[in-house]
Amino acid sequence: MLKIDHLTKRYDETIAVNDLDFEVKPGVVTGFLGPNGSGKSTTMRIILGLDHPTKGDVTIDGKKYENLKSPLHEVGALLDAKAVHPGRTARNHLRALAASNRIKPSRVDEVLEFTGIASVANKKVGGFSLGMSQRLGIAAALLGDPQVLLFDEPVNGLDPEGIRWIREFFRSLAKEGRTVFVSSHLMSEMALTADQIIVIGRGKLITQGSVDDLTATVQGTVLVRASNLTTLTKALLAKKATVQSTSDTTISVSGLASDDVGQIAFNAGVVIHELTPQRASLEEVFMELTADSLEYGASMPGDVSHE
Repeated sequence: MLKIDHLTKRYDETIAVNDLDFEVKPGVVTGFLGPNGSGKSTTMRIILGLDHPTKGDVTIDGKKYENLKSPLHEVGALLDAKAVHPGRTARNHLRALAASNRIKPSRVDEVLEFTGIASVANKKVGGFSLGMSQRLGIAAALLGDPQVLLFDEPVNGLDPEGIRWIREFFRSLAKEGRTVFVSSHLMSEMALTADQIIVIGRGKLITQGSVDDLTATVQGTVLVRASNLTTLTKALLAKKATVQSTSDTTISVSGLASDDVGQIAFNAGVVIHELTPQRASLEEVFMELTADSLEYGASMPGDVSHE
């Protein structure tokens, strides 16, 4: 288990991580979400002893990373897929890691095969695409067969087949009882992959819970198919609802519950053929939760004024 205990990291006047406190448990895939500049990468660097906290502690099964006797056997990590000597071959890179951690050489070929890069094992890493580099980084994380695995944006550069493979890979690791902690900005992928979600913003914990729990906290939309969409739309807009056309026969309504939409349609004399609540997506939840924590904001099209 990974435990973050009131973790704070300050760089001069900037607080990158602000009193973070949470646990990452084994047996589930835990997604780590937050806007750019939220402190995700800093937190992961501190977990791995690459940076030191100003206050607080991080422990892995009760021990600090610096006190682990055989780090690669206990913790595997992928933080920067391109942080590899470009003149080395993939096989030699893994062999060096294995030798320095007393891992048998045959394990190198096992992880190369498993991650699908055995055919390019003797090619120099400098010529690898980002997707190939990601697979090499995953291979390195698996070398010591660790119980705790950390991945920072692991699907960057992967094609659809690779993304599906890594999704199934994470789930298989969790089923084996391992601790799997994944930082990502791809909400749709985290919704499919993660069992638990931890959301931070400006270095602070915003919320945590299962995907179902989090999506239940934000009101979704209502899909409506009716006899007279024009009349119904006018009635809904009068009640301050937001209405979007999704097809010639349906609209999507937000800001009102399905019961309210049905009552408004009845009062307007409109016959409803379909009224289906649509649960909020993880991306919609994330945007609402982190709206006040964005490092940079942008106007929506049409919001830019010309003076």
